[in-house]
Amino acid sequence: MLPPDPPGQRLDPARVDLKGMEEAALAAFCGELGEPPYRGRQLFAWIYGRGEWDFERMSDLSKELRLRLAEGARVGALAPERVEEAPDGTRKFGWKLAGGARVESVKIPMPRAEGPPRWALCLSTQAGCAMGCAFCLTGMMGLVRNLSAGEIAEQFLAARRALGPEERFHNVVFMGMGEPLDNFEPSAAAARILIHPRAGGVSARRLTVSTVGVASRLAEFARAVPGVGLAVSLHAADEAVRARLVPISRKWGLEALLRACRELPLPERRRVTFEYVLLQGVNDAPGAARRLAALLRGIRCKVNLLPWNPFPGAPFERPSPGRVEAFRRELVRAGLTATVRQSKGLPIRAACGQLADDERLAERPRKAVSPAPA
Repeated sequence: MLPPDPPGQRLDPARVDLKGMEEAALAAFCGELGEPPYRGRQLFAWIYGRGEWDFERMSDLSKELRLRLAEGARVGALAPERVEEAPDGTRKFGWKLAGGARVESVKIPMPRAEGPPRWALCLSTQAGCAMGCAFCLTGMMGLVRNLSAGEIAEQFLAARRALGPEERFHNVVFMGMGEPLDNFEPSAAAARILIHPRAGGVSARRLTVSTVGVASRLAEFARAVPGVGLAVSLHAADEAVRARLVPISRKWGLEALLRACRELPLPERRRVTFEYVLLQGVNDAPGAARRLAALLRGIRCKVNLLPWNPFPGAPFERPSPGRVEAFRRELVRAGLTATVRQSKGLPIRAACGQLADDERLAERPRKAVSPAPA
């Protein structure tokens, strides 16, 4: 049986890759081989629940089926091109996919008083990103290509293979490179795979999908993957400032985006998370906080504040902790739940907005950004 694919290659591309198929698709595939549907459920549990790629080790499948699978199918698996670790324990995986595209995913420590370590895992859904947000290094790459459902799910499975026996991923977030709703079907399929009970991954409540604001597809995604968390990136409470920071705002402005958020089919006791990157002197003034609170009035939500994570050549500055706290207090005073996300992995450029393929960046000209002040 083939080992994990070497970086940048796909071994034996003529075989059907089962990685990325949902349970129903695997059952249909087995049906084409003359096998009953329950064989698809067994395959699903082996591929995702146990992370197995060697058909020979799938011991509850018949020997004949294992031989037939080995002849015409494969279970794609990745080996990292590189792994970097920061002093705070954050670990960044660099993956070189077939065809040469590069993506990154990040394993983030979640402190706890006692018990085995718990981690969060940040996954990418695209190589690069077409959204072009001014404060995000990934956006400087442009879009290289979409990832398949298998490539998204395999980032989780490959990272899980590296966990210790008592370790587990407590949270999984689609907040790495790319816009998940711009790669809708593969992102939705990967999310459904990871929260499936037989995948041994995470519950729907522990998986969050982040979008910069593709308003037309928010409700569709919530219906396609019921129960997962949605994080919507606002980054400004003013249309002019947001349009400079987040170009997609010129297509779906704040009014359209917030209307879509109000109409989301949220499960009871679930809230939308609004992400807000704080940029010194741009969107971090107390007045901006008050405008933001007014915009969000009536929406079941919480606000996650992210002090900007720097990268070379960007025309922004990270606000001081005092300025961040003053912004948060304004939101709390207005009745909102607001938290500040602590940046982790900064020394290895693994924090939010810092993921990128350096080779791709070197090929792309940088656009000048002149955002309006808060």
